[in-house]
Amino acid sequence: MKVILKEDVESLGKAGAIIKVSNGYARNFLIPKDLAVEANTRNIKAIDHDKRIIAGKIEKAKGTAQATAERLSEVSLVIMRKVGEQDKLFGSVTTRDVEEGLRAQGIEVDRKHITIEEPIKHVGEFKVKVKLYSGIVGECKVQVVGEE
Repeated sequence: MKVILKEDVESLGKAGAIIKVSNGYARNFLIPKDLAVEANTRNIKAIDHDKRIIAGKIEKAKGTAQATAERLSEVSLVIMRKVGEQDKLFGSVTTRDVEEGLRAQGIEVDRKHITIEEPIKHVGEFKVKVKLYSGIVGECKVQVVGEE
């Protein structure tokens, strides 16, 4: 029996794939668990329509991610921290600090997507990477200055 996968199934394939499985496996497992539907002409047309809509959304998301990456390259954040001897910070600059600084500049990113290569524990200028979309990574400058 041919079925169209509605979700990714590890041993079979990705969502939207048309695969051939045994009748019992399709009727007793895949279809009741809502992992697949029978591959008839109506369902195939519906899946093709959904794929076109999803492709449009993906292109739009890539475009906005690319625009955000270009905007990030122009951003320079200044973060003020108390410093001790030899310009060492009390604590460190975290992804939350970078997220708040970007939000103040009007750029909304999730802090889980911000990557600080090594902990920022001293005064200076650093590059911070922000993963915006699959394959699109923006980079902004973070300048840490001492607070009097």
